Amino acid sequence: MNIRARLTVLFALLVGSIILLFSLSIYYLFDQYREREFYDRLRQNAFATAQTLENVEVSGITDEILQKIEMSFMSLYKGHVTIYLPDNRILHSTDSQHEQASSQFLEQVRTGKEIFIRTGEIETLGVRYVDNHKRILVVVATAIDRYGFTKIEWLRDILVVSWLVSMGIVILAGWLFAGDAMKPVSDIIDQVNAISATNIYARLRVGRPRDELAKLAATFNAMLDRLEQAFILQKSFVSHASHELRTPLTVMIGQVDVTLMQPRSNDEYKQALESVLEEGKKMNNLVEGLLELARVNADTTTLSFKPVRIDELLWQARSRLAQKNREYRIDIEYGVVPGNEEELMVMGEESLLQMAFQNLIENGCKYSNDHHIVVTLNVGEHTIHVTFTDHGYGIPPEDIPHLFEPFFRSETTLGIIGHGIGLALTHRIITIHGGQINVTSTVGEGTTVEVIVPVRTTAQAEKPLAFELNT
Repeated sequence: MNIRARLTVLFALLVGSIILLFSLSIYYLFDQYREREFYDRLRQNAFATAQTLENVEVSGITDEILQKIEMSFMSLYKGHVTIYLPDNRILHSTDSQHEQASSQFLEQVRTGKEIFIRTGEIETLGVRYVDNHKRILVVVATAIDRYGFTKIEWLRDILVVSWLVSMGIVILAGWLFAGDAMKPVSDIIDQVNAISATNIYARLRVGRPRDELAKLAATFNAMLDRLEQAFILQKSFVSHASHELRTPLTVMIGQVDVTLMQPRSNDEYKQALESVLEEGKKMNNLVEGLLELARVNADTTTLSFKPVRIDELLWQARSRLAQKNREYRIDIEYGVVPGNEEELMVMGEESLLQMAFQNLIENGCKYSNDHHIVVTLNVGEHTIHVTFTDHGYGIPPEDIPHLFEPFFRSETTLGIIGHGIGLALTHRIITIHGGQINVTSTVGEGTTVEVIVPVRTTAQAEKPLAFELNT
């Protein structure tokens, strides 16, 4: 069942139930009114009959009096009245075929309780009456409310027919209402079906800008913006990766072709092989960077997080870079540091965090004329702040939002060897550890990169970390 049909059924059930409840209420209230009205009529006739016989002895009843009594009940269909003496003998009855009332019924009425009984269409009322001789009489009036029941039946038929007609109208109205309500959804479906990779720039339009569907369309458009951006980044990534891989391969193939064009000396062959080796190392570094980037972008739940000390990772990164390039000058300074060493511990993947810090330190040294960087460690209440400060070329403000895109390189650093993967990899590593990176830079003065990593104890690590990784 589609949504339109479901809405129609629900609307019909809701409105139909309300109309049915309203009809039943009218029927019940009218039936109660009929019964109360007929009760009053029976009571009035019962007392009128008793008052007519009040001062007449049984032997003194004349035909004129009997006729008067019977005329009082002519307004009631099949109505008759019976008056019982205190010893349950009948004083008078307008029905020759009357049935004797039970002694229990008569005793209850004599106590002052008026009893109203309905058997089928016949309704009976028993009332107590005290005459001038202080005798406690029981007057039993019986009749059929023919006109009242006729009205009840007529009202019932009207309500049933009205309810059936109303249900037909409600179903039709519900179908039209659901169609109008679902029209924007149908429009959205048609627009979404028209969006593909060739026109991913297209966006949804909604005719009613203030309803929930407009919010849904806005949310979907925001998702399309992210998808378009990811699509563009993917295309850019593939293009840059192809270019970066093609360049060393072209150089290597060209160098080999030139070398093989004619016989060479041993020194020339050695020089050619060294050139090929250098290009091979560049391509190997690029491939390793791509593999690491793919690894950290894969399922992060497979990573093994353990307690690691941030300062030890920084010193290890410093040691490796110092061995790799002796021109680098790396100073590690301690700012606000707690007395408890456990507050320097975080839960993380040691190799990944070390790689992230090493990339940031290497970039600071590589893109500075003096190859000098200062790393400052500060510990907050729940976070660890690591600041990397250099006095290098600086980064233009318009380039800062793109720093963490794969293969992006600022124009100020195009003359320096690199592939533009390090910062993208670093940003992803810090992100999966629940941290963040802030970059501030001034062209010609230098750059400051601040890494903020949350502190986790061993006992707190597993559950919170799993949540952040899934996000």
